[in-house]
Amino acid sequence: MKYLYLIGIIAMISGLLLSACRHKSQEIAAPLAFEKPRVPDWHKNAVIYEVNLRHYLKENTFRAFESQLPRLKEMGIDILWFMPVNPVSVKNRKGDLGSPYSIGDYYKTNPDFGTMDDFKHMVQAIHDAGMYVIIDWVPNHSGWDNPWITEHPEWYTKDKNGNITDPIDYNTGKSWGWTDVADLNYDVPEMRLGMIDALRYWVNETGIDGFRMDVAHGVPTDFWTQCADSLYRIKPLFMLSEGENPDIVNNGTFIADYAWEMHHNLNEIAASQGANRKKGPNVVQGNIKEGDKKIIKRNALSIDSILAKKAAQYQKGYQMQFTSNHDENSWAGTEFERMGDGHKAFAVLTATIPGLPLMYTGQESAMDKQLEFFKKDSIAWGDYPYAGFYKTLFDMKHRNKAMWNGSWGGPLVKIATGNDQNIYAFSREKDGDKMVVMINLSAANQVARLEGTGYGGMYKDIFAGHNYDLKEGASIEFSPWSYLVLSSN
Repeated sequence: MKYLYLIGIIAMISGLLLSACRHKSQEIAAPLAFEKPRVPDWHKNAVIYEVNLRHYLKENTFRAFESQLPRLKEMGIDILWFMPVNPVSVKNRKGDLGSPYSIGDYYKTNPDFGTMDDFKHMVQAIHDAGMYVIIDWVPNHSGWDNPWITEHPEWYTKDKNGNITDPIDYNTGKSWGWTDVADLNYDVPEMRLGMIDALRYWVNETGIDGFRMDVAHGVPTDFWTQCADSLYRIKPLFMLSEGENPDIVNNGTFIADYAWEMHHNLNEIAASQGANRKKGPNVVQGNIKEGDKKIIKRNALSIDSILAKKAAQYQKGYQMQFTSNHDENSWAGTEFERMGDGHKAFAVLTATIPGLPLMYTGQESAMDKQLEFFKKDSIAWGDYPYAGFYKTLFDMKHRNKAMWNGSWGGPLVKIATGNDQNIYAFSREKDGDKMVVMINLSAANQVARLEGTGYGGMYKDIFAGHNYDLKEGASIEFSPWSYLVLSSN
């Protein structure tokens, strides 16, 4: 099996391997004993925002982006996740600008965005604004003109003829089709230490607060343990895995990963419940496509089964919940195309169920556009019509402990409505803070006849802005895709 890692050999030759690393000043000491993940306190009620800098502004530079910080802070954003900031390879490039995930040099910034000093200046500005920054990192593969290709060709996967290959789908043994990148070989101890050296460089030199790891599930689990022992020693970090792999959250190398199964389920609920979706040119609706004879039907009840499954799989950390991100937007369609009239209802759900809520570039402006992946595609920002909607949700996230992330928040307790296939209703409570959420996940008028006890009381309706006396056993009418979000404070 690929990715066999011999820890004893690493221990014996680590000194020689370190000399092969490009930045010899980044020495990697023996692991220290500490509880992983070693994370900062601020992540416990944080909201994350993905920055697609290539498309963000006409002048898509680090310095220009600093002008956006006040409004993002005002909206309630805590963590800014930047898509890769490294140079993009030219060799085998796709499209005009290439994929941002085809890394030309792990130690440099994309000159289109600015210099390393410009990046450091932006990081400091983000910190001064009371926010934090993580960068997208691509450990699985590099671009074809990355210096490692010529300096360390032995660090790459090769075919039977000795030629470096693009990444191979480990399920099929065939190429993923990512022909613009070269596959890194984690069987090579020197390559592992080279990658760790580059990661440490960015933490030490730029002051970033963590990483979003691309294709983390394609890298051997034992590398993440090795990597975390080096990175968490420097300072507490926020580590986010793109995959959905409980092993690398449970072992403490990551604090969070993607709620992919939940996301696809929500797309399927929208398709099943008549969400009046737009038909975008590149839209793929999960398991539901136009013309399919066999369609998987979903309703609100499917949410419970996934939450129960994840609660059994994850012993620590939490998942990132979302209605869009760069992959979904560019390849599967906007939230308007996938979720139609229900897009706000699903945004409320993903912001209030257990987990870390994500916003993607442009969602605050109700951007109904699939952004190009390989060329410049400017965003028409307008007057940010959805900024107030998200700010209302995120303000509650910050002040109501019941909504906090992972074990810092309260458990989700279902409220039976007699109509659970259409109305998703629940309460959460933590340290005296309470919240109640009810969402009609259908395109028809519905009535919720509340059952059980423990959720009644005086709340504030966060969207209507007035006090709300929730009576146990009450009947509440909901229009299609409407929602009620109540907070005790």
